This record gives sequence, structure tokens and C-alpha cells, in this order.
Amino acid sequence: MVIVITGIIGGMVAVFLNAPIRQYMDVARRAEMTDIADTALRRINRDLRLALPNSVRVAGTCDGVGTCFVEFLPTSGGGRYRAGAGGTDDELDFAAADATFEVLGAMPTVAAGDRIVVYNLGIPGADAYAGDNIATAAAPAAPIVNLAPAFLFPFDSPGRRFHVVTTPVTYACDGAGTLWRYWGYEIQDVQTKTDSIAELDGLIAVQGARARLATNVSGCRFVYDGNVVAQRSGLVTMHLAITEDGEAVTLYSAAHVSNQP
Repeated sequence: MVIVITGIIGGMVAVFLNAPIRQYMDVARRAEMTDIADTALRRINRDLRLALPNSVRVAGTCDGVGTCFVEFLPTSGGGRYRAGAGGTDDELDFAAADATFEVLGAMPTVAAGDRIVVYNLGIPGADAYAGDNIATAAAPAAPIVNLAPAFLFPFDSPGRRFHVVTTPVTYACDGAGTLWRYWGYEIQDVQTKTDSIAELDGLIAVQGARARLATNVSGCRFVYDGNVVAQRSGLVTMHLAITEDGEAVTLYSAAHVSNQP
């Protein structure tokens, strides 16, 4: 009798506990999926805010299901170059190739091999991806930036600004459930060289690296509008969906990008 009664009581307790336990597991799973998507979007957002003006470009089907790529040139610093007399009188020359120029104000961190970009408009003749306005830095000697070899920048920046950029970064949804981050590869003139997973993997097989940012990705889309506010501010909108055990969590995020060169 004791065993029978204990079994009945145990069965009743199990029935009552089953729903709360399942609910707890469902909530924990949803929280984990939300955390994965939120962490990935925050990382992309943080990187995009450092993008070189007019360097963001999107490729792929970007329909939420297929492959989608967003690429940009991250900046590590910048400043203003001398364009008039004073200081060391080392102005940046726009009439002939120049190998040095003086920095006004604080000297940014510049390492040999970094790239110096002046007035990037992202159009033919002023496109860093095409090599129009991007020079290679040599070891600096503050307040002087050295270029090797000497370079003729095509246009003077109205604000006398220059940017220091490193290697490109691509975030890629492979259409097979994974969001990747690629970096460290050489600048490519057109994005068709970096708008497929195979091409990116081929690049980093020689140079660069990749890291898995999120798995179980069921939806991924990047959209870029370069003229949100008077052609000086761009906007990248991002949708990321994570699916697990038949449930999906979708997050939306937007990153403002300065396009004032």
C-alpha cells in the first residue's frame, strides 16, 4: 500500500513539476539565443562606427536566407595635415608626390605599413579600395608622417583631414547557419573578390584570419544607405535571427557611419 501510494504521489508531483521545468528550459534557451544575437550585433556595430568614410559596401543576396556580406575599411586613428605656413612648414603637397607632412594637433598612432587616406569619397578617382587616395606609411617621427613611397593624393580635403586605416574587415553570413568575421587580408579593388565564402576563405588561406561569430543563424541581412543625412551620414541596418529547437529569436540593430571625409 505504501509503495502504491508513494507511486501515485510521485506521478502527481511529476505532472505538476513538468510544466515549470519545461518553461524554465525554454526561457533559458531563448535567453541564450538572444545573447548570441545581441553580442554579434554589438560587435558589428562597434566595428562599423570606426569605418573609413564612404568605405562601407554590401554584397550578396541579402534576402535574409542567402549569403550576405558587409565590408569596410576600419580606421585606427586620424588627424589634420598642415596645408599652410607655420610649424615645420611641411605641408602636404597636392601638386606632386609627397613623402612627408606635418600633423596639426595630437599625433595619431601610425605604424609602418599602415595606410594613410585623404578625402575618400568612394567614387572613381577618390576611392581607397581602388588605390586612388591611399598611401603606405613608413615609421613616423612626430609630428611628421612619413610615406614610402611618396604619393600624390588626388584631392585636398576641405577639412584637411586624413585617416589611418588597417586591413579590411568583412562580416559574412554564409547561408548555412554561420556568421563569420574576416580580417587581415589585402584591400581588394572590387567587392566581387570578397562576396563569396569561397573567395574569402581563399584570401585568408594566404593572409588574414576568420572567426565564427554566431551559429544556428536562420536569418541574416545587411542593408546600407550611404545618404541618410545630407550625404554626410550613412546607416547600416542589420537583422539577425537565431533558431534552436524550433524556436527563433530575431534582433534588429542599426549603426550610424560618418561619411564626412
